[in-house]
Amino acid sequence: MRSMSVLYEKAWIHGALDCESNSDPAIEVFRYDRSSYVLRQNKCLSFEAPFIYVLIGEDKVLVLDTGATESAADFPLYTTVETLVAEHAQQGKANERAWLVLHSHSHRDHCAGDPQFEGKPHVTLIEPNGDAVRDFFSPRKWPDEEKYIDLGARKLTIIPTPGHQEEAITVYDSQTKWLLTGDTLYPGYIYVKDWHAYKNSIARLAAFSEAHDVSAMLGGHIEMTGKAGEYYPIGTVYQPDEAGLALKVEHLAALNSKLEELNDSQKIVFDDFVVAPMSLLQKAISGAAKWFFQ
Repeated sequence: MRSMSVLYEKAWIHGALDCESNSDPAIEVFRYDRSSYVLRQNKCLSFEAPFIYVLIGEDKVLVLDTGATESAADFPLYTTVETLVAEHAQQGKANERAWLVLHSHSHRDHCAGDPQFEGKPHVTLIEPNGDAVRDFFSPRKWPDEEKYIDLGARKLTIIPTPGHQEEAITVYDSQTKWLLTGDTLYPGYIYVKDWHAYKNSIARLAAFSEAHDVSAMLGGHIEMTGKAGEYYPIGTVYQPDEAGLALKVEHLAALNSKLEELNDSQKIVFDDFVVAPMSLLQKAISGAAKWFFQ
C-alpha cells in the first residue's frame, strides 16, 4: 500500500481561468492502491467538482457518489469505473463482480450520474432518497445503528451521519482505513441543515475514530484555499491555490470539542474548514430541491 503522505500531498486538477480552452479530462483518476481509487470531476464541467470513490473487493465493487453531471458523453463515469474494474481483473482477479452504488447524501451534485448505472445487470443502485436508504439499511435504530458490507476480503462500515442532509452516511473502509465523509466534513464551507443531528453525528464519528484506526478523512469537495480559514466563493471554477483533500482525525476531534461547548448553532471557522447553520431560506431551498429530485 502506498504511503498515506501521497494522498495528503496530492494536487488535483482544479479548473481553469478559461474553461473553453481547458484540456484536463472530465474525470481525474487517482489510484491509491491496486483496488482503491479517488475520482474528481473537472471544475470546468461542474464548479462543485465532487469526489467519487471506487473500492474493489474480491466479490463486489463500491461506487460512492456519481458526480454532478448526468451526460455520459460529457462525464463518462460508468465507462471510467468499468475500465478500472477491468484493469483490476487483468491483474489476475475475478472479472465477474457485482457493483453497489451508494451516495454520501442525496444532493444533486452527488447523484446526477445515476442514470449511467441504471438498468445495468451487475449494478445495484440505491436511490438517493429516504425510503430507498432506509429499505437498504433496514435500521432498527437509525441513525444510531451501523451497517456492514463485505466486498470480499474488504469490510465496509456504513455510519449514518445526518445533519448536512437527512440521509447522509459516512463509509469506513477496513483496507485503506479511510473515513469517507461526503459533505459531513471536508475542506470547505459546510452548511448544516439540522444542527442537533449534525452535532450527534460528529460525536458518533469522533467515538468511532477513537475505537478504529483512521488513516484519513476524505470528503466530497475541496473549497478551502491554502490560507487558514479562507475559502473560495460558490461558483468558482478555478482554484489554483486550493487546500488538500485529506483531513485528519485531529480535525474531527477539534470539531467535536467545539460543538460540545456550544449551546446554540453558530458559524465556526477552523483553519481547514468552516461549519455554519443553514438559513431559513437555504433550508427551504434544500427541502424543495430534495422533493423535486426524489
